[in-house]
Amino acid sequence: MHIDILTLFPEMFEGVLNNSILKKAQERDIFSYEFINFRDYSNNKHQKVDDYPYGGGAGMVLTPQPLFDAVETAKKKRNTKPRVILMCPQGETHSQSKALELSEEDHLIFLCGHYEGYDERIRQHIVTDELSIGDYVLTGGELGAMVVIDSVVRLLPDALGNKQSAPEDSFSNGLLEHPHYTRPADFRGMKVPDILLSGDHARIEEWRHQQSLYRTWERRPDLLKERELTEKEKSWIEKWENS
Repeated sequence: MHIDILTLFPEMFEGVLNNSILKKAQERDIFSYEFINFRDYSNNKHQKVDDYPYGGGAGMVLTPQPLFDAVETAKKKRNTKPRVILMCPQGETHSQSKALELSEEDHLIFLCGHYEGYDERIRQHIVTDELSIGDYVLTGGELGAMVVIDSVVRLLPDALGNKQSAPEDSFSNGLLEHPHYTRPADFRGMKVPDILLSGDHARIEEWRHQQSLYRTWERRPDLLKERELTEKEKSWIEKWENS
């Protein structure tokens, strides 16, 4: 996968992209990235990329020309038809399923805006996806893009090293992840559940499934509305509801 990041502040990404899993994924040639400062594409003599909104109002709006030209250049350079993702509080709320969908692509372009907003023609003619990471407003799209990129890259083949890590993440199967324990088995009188020390992998797997379902039922019951429950899962939930 290759990711182009259109931003006025590329330095904001350095710490995120050059550490931990993202750094290792680059070293293994699992993905690459390039910063594109769309100010460099402005045909304004002062390299302005924003202007006052027609009709008046507070703030400045990103003009279409620099972003259109930057995206067109990125597409021609790789001769691809990438997903062009606009980070925006009005967009679809990002999710694990969306990250999985994007991880199937070969080329992604992220548009990270600043100021009051984007000229609407940018949304209408060059963007394929609008994404938000929550119902709040940030100074710019960079932080949101970092979150989405991290969630996507870790799903790429071999990015995590252990093939089971991503499938067992919270939300990957529609449930929150089960509790985890490690050594020591007894810490200040707080003991690891006996089942995890039993060596019975079938029972451990069932316990983890049950705990995952319980944690979802307790903390995020909204997720269960979209899940087709098995008879065993229904019996567990009925037991918890009656306890």
